[in-house]
Amino acid sequence: MEEWYHYVLLIVTGFAVGFINTVAGGGSLLSLPILIFLGLPPSVANGTNRVAIIIQTAIATAGFKSKGVSTAPFNIYLGISALLGAVIGAQIAIDIKGETFNQILAVIMIVVVLIIIFKPEMKLVQMQERLTGKYLWIGIIAFFFFGIYGGFINAGLGFIIILFLHYVNRMTLVRSNATKVAVVFIYTLSALAVFVLNDRVNWTIGLILAIGNGSGAWLASRISVAKGDGFIKTFIVIMVVALSIKLWFFK
Repeated sequence: MEEWYHYVLLIVTGFAVGFINTVAGGGSLLSLPILIFLGLPPSVANGTNRVAIIIQTAIATAGFKSKGVSTAPFNIYLGISALLGAVIGAQIAIDIKGETFNQILAVIMIVVVLIIIFKPEMKLVQMQERLTGKYLWIGIIAFFFFGIYGGFINAGLGFIIILFLHYVNRMTLVRSNATKVAVVFIYTLSALAVFVLNDRVNWTIGLILAIGNGSGAWLASRISVAKGDGFIKTFIVIMVVALSIKLWFFK
């Protein structure tokens, strides 16, 4: 980076990304183009972004825990499964590039928002969490595949994780978010390791971006708990629509 404003741009972008990722997901669709704009090759931008995600999710997890929201050991089981998948996904990201990725992800995002809008609300009596037995194993299997995608590019996965935990495991959106950030932290460790071993990380840029990511994540984790499920649901719908439009029409 040659200009002073590049540092400011990274921190401001990181703050927005950290907030978006913690409340909903899809923040990497903002940070990755910025990193490429600053001159990083796509694969290096992908790897460098993981440095900020590690810091962001660690701080977000601490933020949720400070408000009394934690889902351990359930989140650890899912995280370990996703970690194994992320090794595969990160290697795919280094070896090949998907030309139609943006449009495919845009379709996925539209499906997600339709589910959010039209899925009937669960009654409180139905919201008994399902974190053991077959539902734990369903989660472990699903998160292995989530991990593959997360290791590959990660962008937009937060939406899918939140919906899965909410409707399959019957967790509130706040607890789904707390689980999501912990799981992403765990599997990003393995993804980052693959990028590091293949020399695809710019540590200086990654750590500067992480300053913003971490700040945004801390604020978002506390607002999520304070505002509750209604705030999260509204935010997710807005972000999904906005990101889908960007992916489809503005490549």
